[in-house]
Amino acid sequence: MDRLVTLETFVCVYECGSFSAASCRLGIGQPAISKAIMQLEQQLAVKLLLRSTRGLTPTEAGQQFYRQVAPTLRQLQEAKDAVRGGNGELSGYLRVSAPVTFARLHVLPHLHVFLSQHPNLKADIILDDRPVDLIAEGIDVALRVGDLKDSGLTARKIGSAPMRLLATPAYFAAHGTPTSPDALEHHDAVIYLQDEAPGSVCFQKGDRQHRVTLSGRIRTTAAEGVREAVLAGNGLTVASAWMFAPELANGAVVTALTDWHIGVRDVWAVYPGGRLTSARAQVFTEFVARHLSTPA
Repeated sequence: MDRLVTLETFVCVYECGSFSAASCRLGIGQPAISKAIMQLEQQLAVKLLLRSTRGLTPTEAGQQFYRQVAPTLRQLQEAKDAVRGGNGELSGYLRVSAPVTFARLHVLPHLHVFLSQHPNLKADIILDDRPVDLIAEGIDVALRVGDLKDSGLTARKIGSAPMRLLATPAYFAAHGTPTSPDALEHHDAVIYLQDEAPGSVCFQKGDRQHRVTLSGRIRTTAAEGVREAVLAGNGLTVASAWMFAPELANGAVVTALTDWHIGVRDVWAVYPGGRLTSARAQVFTEFVARHLSTPA
């Protein structure tokens, strides 16, 4: 392999976490990949990856090398994209990070349309409710829902949806529909632990503000867990309309206290700082923004 291909192979192995996954992505055999990594380690006189039965673990030197090499390779790909930009051709890999539920409901159903428009482009979709390190993970664009905590990132707001107090019709029929924020102390809530202040909700009506702390027996770190618990009738929750968009549309969940304002939840496209946003990331962001309808 030439030097550029060897570096691309290392970056691919690092991001995939295994020779087998890198082999599938690159379309070359595992022996060739293993040989390329071994030769690179010999040239650098340092171990980059530790092999074990559990997979590959980058050494400290491997992490440092990746942080130096990956942005350079991406800039090279971006230069190629820019040259091809005149005819709209994009190629290579687009790495997208997104929350699990948001991606499942609002991104993945449309992804085949985007890829059909760019047949030379492939996508890695990294799903995680927790924010990932965009540079360390080689992310081109991250979709994030809610307030942004890292001011060092470049971001663009692509949508907003209201926060809602909601539950299944059966839950409200059995436990009563709350008519005021104070009534929530008599209800079980499903609490999302990824929120900045889990269970704390500020209701507003005109100049009046009323903050309540929800309590319940189910707390979860995953939006999918909140959805399943609520849909199973375990309690009510306060969530963005993004999280329950299909069920709000078909009546599987209903809202309460709609005369009170709870806030909005914004959706952002976030890009790694320190370099120009790639053409692939920009085109993907535009696509998502066009297909992102605002839930009720």
